[in-house]
Amino acid sequence: MSLIEVKNVTKIFGPHPKEALEQYRAGLSKEELLAQTGHTLGLSDVSLTIEKGEIFVIMGLSGSGKSTLIRHFNRLIDPTDGHILVNGEDVVTMSGRELEQFRRTKMSMVFQRFGLMPHRTVLQNVAYGLRVRGVSRAEREEKAMEWIERVGLAGYEAQYPTQLSGGMQQRVGLARALATDAEILLMDEAFSALDPLIRSQMQDQLIELQSELGKTIVFITHDLDEALRIGDHIAILKDGRLSQVGTPPEILLRPADDYVTDFVRDVNRARVLTVETVMKPPKMRLTGENIDHALEEMRRTGVTYGYVVEDERFRGVATQESLEAALSSQDNRNLYEIAEEGPTLSAADALEAALPAALEAVYPLPVVDEEGKLMGIVSPSEMSSALTPPKSPSPAEPANDTGEPTPAGRAVGEAGTLPEKEKLEG
Repeated sequence: MSLIEVKNVTKIFGPHPKEALEQYRAGLSKEELLAQTGHTLGLSDVSLTIEKGEIFVIMGLSGSGKSTLIRHFNRLIDPTDGHILVNGEDVVTMSGRELEQFRRTKMSMVFQRFGLMPHRTVLQNVAYGLRVRGVSRAEREEKAMEWIERVGLAGYEAQYPTQLSGGMQQRVGLARALATDAEILLMDEAFSALDPLIRSQMQDQLIELQSELGKTIVFITHDLDEALRIGDHIAILKDGRLSQVGTPPEILLRPADDYVTDFVRDVNRARVLTVETVMKPPKMRLTGENIDHALEEMRRTGVTYGYVVEDERFRGVATQESLEAALSSQDNRNLYEIAEEGPTLSAADALEAALPAALEAVYPLPVVDEEGKLMGIVSPSEMSSALTPPKSPSPAEPANDTGEPTPAGRAVGEAGTLPEKEKLEG
């Protein structure tokens, strides 16, 4: 079961939302609904799921409904129709007392404009949620200090918000949200008011804290670069409707419609996409020490080279030519000793960092894990395909491994693509 389930949520703002909902479902458009009834459509039949421990980003332009949606999670806004389940419990049907307890213990919120109390010190602001819970002063201040130190504000606990920079104020807001130890963290445009450098630092800190704490974070932004950088999954809203939900690579490589296609067109894909995105299995994986067997397999399958592995660990590349030469010269070395070592990539490497090595390599580069185990291979043509913005919302087609080597030292053509005559598959 997902931690958060949003089921067919519709929100209409106005004095008679239920009546307006009937008219909307009868066929009125968003514009007609406003013109004829004076009601505003905020969300239209939105459904999505959020898994425990992930950073789920909800993004869209101004007026898309993203902030409206996140405020439904803790019922700062009530839906006109639909349900929101958290750990299987419907937030929409909670009583006032149940909702109050839910907000205090299950969810914390970080706002764009920090939401700090100017008459309280940093320590008092961070400890405020614990104070509301009835935690003793000594205990709440001890815990608040722990989080003040975690976000890098030790020494500022006696300062007031007006004495801090914007980035420092947002760290206070983050510490306050984390101090309550709530399972879910709601962040509404939390970094939007910060300077670019401070914003980047806060993104780094959020990712670091998330890896340590495993919180479930719902993050609102209008910045696609920010969404792609921090999000495990991204939901894109337009005019209150859900356009697409997917991982960053899915959003970039398989946009669901023309709106998403246009949205992602100018993204620096090389910085966002990783080697794992374009990695595929090698056509020939050679195991064992026997050269005759390896050569027989290569001839049978019609490939000219293969990736030699020992106990799943990559040892190098062997070619038909090198194996035939070893046999004809009665070379006593085994397959592992003949295999030619070379550069490798990590699945987490950005394509921007991996591309130079891939262009210089004679063969598609092997991708290995931390233990040196072969995970797959990557060729420049696969990278080129992934880095080319989509012309339509149709899914990208995976290329095939032909088993042929790639010429070394080729140039990159316009738009980051390889010259057509030099596009060889791995």
